[in-house]
Amino acid sequence: MGLALAHTLDEAGHSVSIVDQDASSFTKLHPGFAGSTITGIGFDRDRLISAGIERADAFAAVSSGDNSNILAARVARETFGVPNVVARIYDPRRAEVYQRLGIPTVASVAWQTDQILRRILPESAGDEWRDSSGRVALTPLAFDESWIGHRTSRLERESGTRIAFITRFGEGMIPDVDTVVQADDVIHVILDPRRRVEFAEIFARGPEAH
Repeated sequence: MGLALAHTLDEAGHSVSIVDQDASSFTKLHPGFAGSTITGIGFDRDRLISAGIERADAFAAVSSGDNSNILAARVARETFGVPNVVARIYDPRRAEVYQRLGIPTVASVAWQTDQILRRILPESAGDEWRDSSGRVALTPLAFDESWIGHRTSRLERESGTRIAFITRFGEGMIPDVDTVVQADDVIHVILDPRRRVEFAEIFARGPEAH
């Protein structure tokens, strides 16, 4: 992940510094990589200063150790005031704790599980966005035609979802309390993926079933 991030940011024209205690890791960088490399521990303040953290706009801690990553992220944010900080955490339970403490995390296990599920379960495919914990998704839901002519506010109320926006005639629109469902609308909702089947069934039943 570190290599992929470094290459992507470097190719996009950003100034990139990598800190890794294993100097051999740097041999895997593309020959054209224009960033700097520093051998050392990712939460060592001197090494971070050598990497230019005092001028950094963002910091990503993506080593293989949860404790190292969270410590490095806290040093970047709390000691050096880096505005955009994220830590990769393998233990999703631990990631949730750090999220509540205000430390943005990406739980690798949760993300990888989500990617696999989206490939083996048809109903999981098509999410347009998911948060890092995998607990919130933005996805289109098909609705029964009997919803046509009913207010989207009723659809929200009876389904328990929140409609983020509607694509109508190829253009996005944010519904208000008076918006009604029209034929050929694509309704994009915010939901908990664990309750996707439940929400989809409500959309598919129509208002007369409630």
